[in-house]
Amino acid sequence: MTQMLPFAAWMGSVQAEVEDALASLLPAPHLVPAKLHEAMRYTVLGGGKRVRPLLVYASGALFDADRAAMARAACALEMIHAYSLVHDDMPCMDDDDLRRGKPTVHVAYDEATALLVGDALQAQAFQTLADSDTLAPARLVPMLRMLAQAAGSGGMCGGQAIDLDSVGIALNLAQLERMHQLKTGALLRAAVLLGAMTGTELTDAQRDALGAYSSAVGLAFQVVDDILDATADSATLGKTAGKDAAGNKPTYVSILGLAASQALAQQLRRDAHDALAPFGEQALRLRELADLIVQRKA
Repeated sequence: MTQMLPFAAWMGSVQAEVEDALASLLPAPHLVPAKLHEAMRYTVLGGGKRVRPLLVYASGALFDADRAAMARAACALEMIHAYSLVHDDMPCMDDDDLRRGKPTVHVAYDEATALLVGDALQAQAFQTLADSDTLAPARLVPMLRMLAQAAGSGGMCGGQAIDLDSVGIALNLAQLERMHQLKTGALLRAAVLLGAMTGTELTDAQRDALGAYSSAVGLAFQVVDDILDATADSATLGKTAGKDAAGNKPTYVSILGLAASQALAQQLRRDAHDALAPFGEQALRLRELADLIVQRKA
C-alpha cells in the first residue's frame, strides 16, 4: 500500500504520478498554437516540489479518495500555481529571470507569451477538474467554487495585489499574515480540502480540523520562504535569492528578525500537528508534509 511506503518513496510516487497526469492533460506541443502549448509545458513539467499535489493525495487518503479524482484535483491546483509563478515573474510584477533553476517564461520566450501562458493555464485548470469522469456534478460544483475562490481576488490574486501595494510600506505582523493567508495560504488550504472532497463526505469537525492544519502549514510555508530568501543562495533555491530585501518588501524576517521567524515556523509546525489529532495515525502523511514544509532547504 502506498500509505505504508517510507515518506520519501511515497512522495516520489505521487510526484511521478502527477507528472505523468500533467503531461497527458496539458495540450500537446505540436498542436496549434504550438508556441503557446510548448511554453505551457515548459513552465509546468519537470520542476517544482509539487507540495500542493502532495497535500491533495495525503488528505484524500484520509477519506478513501479515488486516485483518478485526486490526480485531477492535484493537476488543477498545480496549473493554477504554475500560472501564478509565470505572472509573478514578469517585469510588471517581480521581474525575475530564474524559476525552478531555469529561465522564467518571459525570458525563455517573451512577455506576451508569458501572459498568455498564465491565462491559458488558469483556464486549463478548471477544464481539468470539470472534465473528471469519476466525480459526480454535485461533488464537482463545490470543488470548482473552492478552486475559484482560492485563486481569485479573495485568495491568491488578492494576496498578490496586497503584496505589490505593500512595497516599501512597514506592515505590522497582522497585516503581513493576512496578505500571506491569501497569497500563499488560500491555495494550500484548497489543496487540503479538495483532496478530502474527492473522497467520502466530511463532517464539520473534520473540515474544521483540516482548515486549522492548512492555515498553519500555509503560514509556515511563507515564513520559511522568507527565511530562505534571506539565508540561501540562488543555486539552492532555483530562483533569485534576496529579492525581497532588494525590493524592499515586508517579510517575516524584516518584521520579526531571523531567529524569531525560525521559532515561529517551528510553532506553526506544532500547530499543524495538533490540528490533526482527531485523525490519529491515519494523518501521518499530512504530519510528514508539515515537517517537510518547515524543514525544507529550498
